[in-house]
Amino acid sequence: MPDHVHLRPVAEKDLDLLERLHEDSAEAGELGFFGYRNPGLLRRQWADQGFISDKGGRLTVAGDDNRFVGEVQWHEVLQGPKSPCWNIGISLLTAERGKGYGKQAQRRLVEYLFAHTQVNRIEAGTEIVNIAEQRALEWAGFTREGVLRGACFRNGRWRDMVMYSVLRAEVIGEL
Repeated sequence: MPDHVHLRPVAEKDLDLLERLHEDSAEAGELGFFGYRNPGLLRRQWADQGFISDKGGRLTVAGDDNRFVGEVQWHEVLQGPKSPCWNIGISLLTAERGKGYGKQAQRRLVEYLFAHTQVNRIEAGTEIVNIAEQRALEWAGFTREGVLRGACFRNGRWRDMVMYSVLRAEVIGEL
């Protein structure tokens, strides 16, 4: 398992692989493809804002050799009128799955977001059949909260999701 996973801003050299993760159904995999999107949208977003804003962002998941193995992303969700939290996700290249990058990258993202933003909660959801992602989230410090029935539409049908979260107090003492 890699022990030198790090996160970095998405670079122009990463864009081809990033697009493959979202636009190539074989590369995205059964649990990651949600239909074709606006071609070139990712490149335009990267050119406009570099994928980082006050409402969310994307970072490259890189191995110890600094090569692109995937991405992590986050966006703001309101759980109350004045209670923002982050919802995170991850996508890894097919050849890099099952090597431990996901759990380490998600843990590093949690540490990054708690260190550099003021949210108290970070959440993540995954399809109920995605056992590997559930294990990765638990390894990264997330607690399973429950099942959201019929919450995700993919490949022609509604699917159940499992919701996880981690709170600032559960991580900040470890930093």
